[in-house]
Amino acid sequence: MQLNREQKIGGIFAASAYTLWGIAPLYFKQIDFVPALEILLHRILWSFVLLALILTVMKQWPAVQAVFKKPKLLAAMLGTALLLAGNWGLFIWAVNNGHMLEASLGYYINPLLNILLGMLFLGERLRKLQWAAVTLALTGVLIQLAYFGSLPWVALVLASSFALYGLFRKKLAVDALSGLFVESLLLMPLALLYWWQFADSAAANLLQNTLGLNLWLIAAGVVTTVPLLCFIAAARRLQLSTMGFFQYIGPSFMFVFGVFLYNEPLDPSKLVTFAFIWTALLVYSLDAVWQMNKGRKATTKKAAS
Repeated sequence: MQLNREQKIGGIFAASAYTLWGIAPLYFKQIDFVPALEILLHRILWSFVLLALILTVMKQWPAVQAVFKKPKLLAAMLGTALLLAGNWGLFIWAVNNGHMLEASLGYYINPLLNILLGMLFLGERLRKLQWAAVTLALTGVLIQLAYFGSLPWVALVLASSFALYGLFRKKLAVDALSGLFVESLLLMPLALLYWWQFADSAAANLLQNTLGLNLWLIAAGVVTTVPLLCFIAAARRLQLSTMGFFQYIGPSFMFVFGVFLYNEPLDPSKLVTFAFIWTALLVYSLDAVWQMNKGRKATTKKAAS
């Protein structure tokens, strides 16, 4: 009974995390007159502040201190921080410059890229249906390149940067919360330098902004941190295979917003690529369901014997 309750709570947290990530473009669209790099620096700054408060409340500062006692780990986290900042910045630019559909495509591609990286760098072996899914996704991208002469570069960079970030963070001995704080801290000098030397938009000076605009900018920390906390809470309660079924919520919201709310053109090249990616994800999901059922039957058989 307790296990089922924990799984239900985990499902709520997972759905909340991916839904919040999916509707994040609505927030960024509210401040699309602010340059993407300036929004990025606010995302870094206010995430840092909010995470510091959370670490204080949860008394997790020893975990942060432990990172600074390991120079090699700290250097590796500088690399993951730069990857994350690049992903954040490109996502903001894509949403606010009419490329929401490509952002959606990128996060549809992401789980397929994850299993490919797992094979290349973690020694994981792909099952037949996983191979089929990866092949379908690659075919969709190659068709767009061959027949339409273009590459969904925004989607590919978003997917690869986030997949590489996940791969590197998986190999680092640091938890998600303190890790994100350290990454935000490492990015702070760059963010503050840009704010001081290069930020020149009408919204750059907080003292000259309206209270409403400043609240929108400060909210960047909430938009970044709250879904992450929901994700952490879900990951503690659910198996990764179960978590995988929630990850399509975010890009699905982005797709709907892009087509129906912001009227981005769904031209033939994008439609063909989306069709292949959706088919690949269907195959990937069927494989995951089959593996879950196989594992459940094996557990039941073992318990019966």
